Amino acid sequence: MAGEDLKDILFLCALQNAVKHGGVPQAGAVVGMVMSAHPEFRPRAKEVALLAREAIAAVAAISSDNRVAQLQSRAPEMYDAIYAKHEHRKVLPDLESAEQGVVMRFAPNPSGPLHIGHARAAVLNDAYVKQYGGRYILRIEDTDPKRVDPEAYEMVKEDIAWMGLGITETVTQSERLPQYYDLCRQLIERGGAYVCTCDNEHFRELKQAKTACPCRDQTVEKNLNLWERMLDHTFKEGEVTVRIKTDLNNPDPAMRDFPAFRILDTPPHPKVKAHVYPLMNFSVVADDHLLGVTHVIRGKDHIANTRRQRFIYDHFGWKVPVYRHYGRMGIEGVVLSTSQMRLGINEGTYTGWDDIRLGTLRALARRGISPDAVRNAVLAIGIGDTDISFSWDNLYAENKKIVDPVANRYFFVPGPVTAQIAGAKPHTAHAMLHPGDQSAGTRTLAFEGTVLLPGSEITPDVTMVRLKDLFNVKIAWNGNIPTFLYAGESLSEARAAKAPIIQWLPSQDSVNCTLLTQEGDISGACEPAVKHELGRVVQFERVGFVKIDAVGDDGVKAYFTHK
Repeated sequence: MAGEDLKDILFLCALQNAVKHGGVPQAGAVVGMVMSAHPEFRPRAKEVALLAREAIAAVAAISSDNRVAQLQSRAPEMYDAIYAKHEHRKVLPDLESAEQGVVMRFAPNPSGPLHIGHARAAVLNDAYVKQYGGRYILRIEDTDPKRVDPEAYEMVKEDIAWMGLGITETVTQSERLPQYYDLCRQLIERGGAYVCTCDNEHFRELKQAKTACPCRDQTVEKNLNLWERMLDHTFKEGEVTVRIKTDLNNPDPAMRDFPAFRILDTPPHPKVKAHVYPLMNFSVVADDHLLGVTHVIRGKDHIANTRRQRFIYDHFGWKVPVYRHYGRMGIEGVVLSTSQMRLGINEGTYTGWDDIRLGTLRALARRGISPDAVRNAVLAIGIGDTDISFSWDNLYAENKKIVDPVANRYFFVPGPVTAQIAGAKPHTAHAMLHPGDQSAGTRTLAFEGTVLLPGSEITPDVTMVRLKDLFNVKIAWNGNIPTFLYAGESLSEARAAKAPIIQWLPSQDSVNCTLLTQEGDISGACEPAVKHELGRVVQFERVGFVKIDAVGDDGVKAYFTHK
């Protein structure tokens, strides 16, 4: 094989190693990759080792973003191989009794928009429905008026649409109250429930003592009469409760005769006029049975509810669904509490439900996170029962795989300072719109003597910089006052001098740009062409990926996505 072919193989192996692990690859790792894939080179080990160092040096001279683009362009199979193991982990374990298809449900409360925590249950259920075929039910659980925000009904549906879930039908629990009432009546007739008029504190004391309350042995006729009086508004809130009969000797007090229905008058429900409401454990069992749900996937914080719900299944003689409980997922760095978010919005701390400091799906969307990235990150976590911490880095890595191949590149100069460069003639720079896609074309930046540079990078310890895609600039300092001098166009000289390669803008041709991040706003300037990217994700070179949120006469507003 020709020497040029060997050099090319070594370069691509070094490039793949750098993309996969970051930083500069080690010679031993690159040589090992080549020898493993091409044993015919083993007799030329010394030559391979020598050429490997040259390949590593060539890769080290390429920016991290350009490394990815070059690997995707020159060896897409090597790029895909980096993520092959990661993709394999996304295959979910089999579900028992699912061979004939499944019926699954995602059941949020309409207390606010969905957040990243909701996405786990939503995506896992969706993936299993796609894997086995069947129905996917969106069930709006709104039988607690205290946890209902009228605007959330639409917000939840919008978030579902954004995630692209394969919902086949939607039901709203508040519209199903007559069915719950009928089932409660049947359960009382079966002797599986009774109407309790005991004071709550007194009942709690009896329950802790494993002692039945006086109401537990009432006749079916009396319980039915009390039930009708509940529905007829004879009782007031807090005066009466329907309880499920369980084992009073159960070692867990929470399992002993738990409540199934209660009276609530305030706040009024925004959708229905009602006086009696089922509690979650009853309405969930009723709907899972009536809707034919076959499998339930939810967090292990619901394990106690699963145990309670089995009592109801047993009283009715219904088949119990297959349950899978996944571990808790800690999510740091954003606000997830609906009450805290609402308070912050009302007080003006947050701009709305899509404020990028929040963990809502609409906040992620505003930042430029793709729903496919959310899906892939959740599937990679899976349904294991071990508690984990959600990795934002994994989400960003998934999103980068989606946006990096298509996001156009532009310059954004934060905190710009004006620099007049002595000795430089007018020059037009031609920068690639996307380094991995030559067909995207180039963008032009006309240098006419004065440029905008990132102020934080022009410090007395910096004596030379390379203006990306333009030329070199030497910086002479008189105290804290810099003088900028044209220093030629040789990229190799800039590298030899270890001059930082920085972004810049023609001072006569730029627009104001505010970059909003979770840590605060960054004022700067960007290329005028960014105005044509409204609603899309682009990459501000050396800064990161951003979503262009607003364009106006006063400039551009962009949200930081990730590096």
